[in-house]
Amino acid sequence: MLNIYTVPVATYCAKLRVMMRHKSIEWTELPPPGGYGSAEYKAIVPSGNLPAMVHDGFMLADSEAIAEYLNEAFPETPMLPETLQLRAKAREMGRFHDTRLEPAVRAMYPQVAYATRDAEALAAGGAIISKHLDALDLLLAHNPLDAETLWLSDCGFAVTFAWIAAFEDVMGLPVVWPQSVLDYRARLDRFEAVEIELAHYAPAMDDYLQKAKPPAQ
Repeated sequence: MLNIYTVPVATYCAKLRVMMRHKSIEWTELPPPGGYGSAEYKAIVPSGNLPAMVHDGFMLADSEAIAEYLNEAFPETPMLPETLQLRAKAREMGRFHDTRLEPAVRAMYPQVAYATRDAEALAAGGAIISKHLDALDLLLAHNPLDAETLWLSDCGFAVTFAWIAAFEDVMGLPVVWPQSVLDYRARLDRFEAVEIELAHYAPAMDDYLQKAKPPAQ
């Protein structure tokens, strides 16, 4: 039995679901007992992180650790390359997402609320995200991974790109997308697992973004 602890709007939980959908893994999704950060949840997951999993009694937290574990535990449809160097390149891409692009996007969450939005902070955040998208443009130009395969390193980008586009739409986040990144996003969105997850995730995103709207006149 595979249980995944998550909350609806969590980006890294959506990232993990993309890979589980792509590998046709069956799981049960559970909210953290007592709520996120509660003592009750930490009795199960000491770090308190989301997502976390319990697989046949084995507990593991951190989306990347879980993804690599599940990739080995369910070897059908492998999502890491066969060779040492290509696996390293896949992990390089994944770390870029987790340590550069996604944190810059997450830093924009405090600017979502219309009533307290800071135009200068929004502009500065857009510039930082654009800088990371430029860096991703260079990484993609030298990426040796098969573009017709969905890799573990792709799953987070699919979700984060959706957040960037949503922030552009509802907050006017000023972002410059390199063409290669737009092409990469379009390619990821064509994978069935990505399409299904983004449709599943959209209501949680929409609910979170309600506070971005100006008050009704």
